[in-house]
Amino acid sequence: MNMKASLIELREGGTQDLAAVGRIMHAAFDPQYGEAWTSAQCMGMLALSGVWLTIASVDGKDCGFAMARAMLDEAELLLLATHPDSRGRGIGGALLRAVIAEARNRRAVKLHLEVRAGNDAMQLYHREGFGKVGERRGYYRGTTGQSFDALTLARSLR
Repeated sequence: MNMKASLIELREGGTQDLAAVGRIMHAAFDPQYGEAWTSAQCMGMLALSGVWLTIASVDGKDCGFAMARAMLDEAELLLLATHPDSRGRGIGGALLRAVIAEARNRRAVKLHLEVRAGNDAMQLYHREGFGKVGERRGYYRGTTGQSFDALTLARSLR
């Protein structure tokens, strides 16, 4: 069988991409966990110094994004999502490696993130060298009122 591999294209995003970010995020994040941000939250974060947005597209279609920030010598991955229709194609890994590279470029020596306990993305984060540094009990509040723990992860950028 002849299969053509599609190239993942990464580009810098901005406020003009927030509609696509919202579509991807709401398709990717199950509402029962309460992880998705509102458009206003994303807009407010993008307005802050040190925050950047990376958009991933395949065949001209936006299918993933990552938002991160750097301050002094540390960086934080704020959001990362791949549309469910595009999973398993390396998009999440490409976005995470792009965040790592940009954080290094901004002179960060450590990258932090927070993820819901049990999230499938944990496999990706472990593969990319992140380890658990803390836990926040009941941090996420889902649509049913149920709470879910968050794990804080970090990795060195040296």
